[in-house]
Amino acid sequence: MTSYGQLFLTILPVFTIIALGFVLRRVQWIAAEAEGTLLNLALKVAFPCLIFESVVRNPALQQAGNVVLPPLLGFGLTVAGFGIAWYAGGALGLKLGAGRRTFALTAGLANYGYLPLPIADAMFGPDVRAVLLVHNIGVEAAIWSAGILLLSGLSPRAGWRRLLNMPLFSLVFALAINLGGVGPHVPRAVLELAHALGACAIPLGLLMTGASLEPHLGSARQLVTPRVSLAAGAVRLGLTPLVILAAAAWLPLSPELRRVLVLQAAMPSAVIPIILARVYGGQPLVAVQIVLATTVLALFTIPLWIQFGLRLVGG
Repeated sequence: MTSYGQLFLTILPVFTIIALGFVLRRVQWIAAEAEGTLLNLALKVAFPCLIFESVVRNPALQQAGNVVLPPLLGFGLTVAGFGIAWYAGGALGLKLGAGRRTFALTAGLANYGYLPLPIADAMFGPDVRAVLLVHNIGVEAAIWSAGILLLSGLSPRAGWRRLLNMPLFSLVFALAINLGGVGPHVPRAVLELAHALGACAIPLGLLMTGASLEPHLGSARQLVTPRVSLAAGAVRLGLTPLVILAAAAWLPLSPELRRVLVLQAAMPSAVIPIILARVYGGQPLVAVQIVLATTVLALFTIPLWIQFGLRLVGG
């Protein structure tokens, strides 16, 4: 079993790059005007290339259980997380219009992209990375349907349209090639191009995560509300992991999917609720408080949950 120290050293570079993105934004080496362009580059070019390279020839995705079950579990467990956080917010005394919806979305949503992907690569390799990418389609579906409905109280129809994006197109295209047996015939030059661009996706995404947090981290007194921060930590890094790990241990899943769920159980809150709260009438400051608190705590709890989870599911 990998030791706590080894796991800590595995995740430390990930958090270091996020911190570097924060610093670069603070000193204006990443200008505010450049953020949109860099995010587009990451999401519309580099990340689709990473998906294509990860999926197109991956034998793990020729198993039906690694294609059908990951998005179903991604959707179901994300919605379950929203529900747990919703009732926890009510128990905390948060009211509608004063942060309960934002609390439910942010504390209920695990970081599902740029944080678990490099950890999956470092610990398990390309098979688990590919299954994680398929799993994340279900998470996205939960965000743009149940999440938007939860946050705004409006119809999620507009949110569903956000699913039609370049990462999804890349995933569907690569899966079709893989399942159709065409993967071995993809030209080497295409794979090398996808690899070169895809290699930029995770570092660029982590840098932009740190840069996107910087404008919100102003007054230290505003960033920590003990009641909200501690409750979010208990939900995101305490209750919800137990639900995810129960599914990983008790359901008939492939080893790759079990490891994906172990990683998801260990994750802090995702950053995207900060943006969604601003766009859909939530409380962005509450989202910032939760993301900050759970991310700082997760630097120390991720190795513990991964150790426990891998022991529970048999490695």
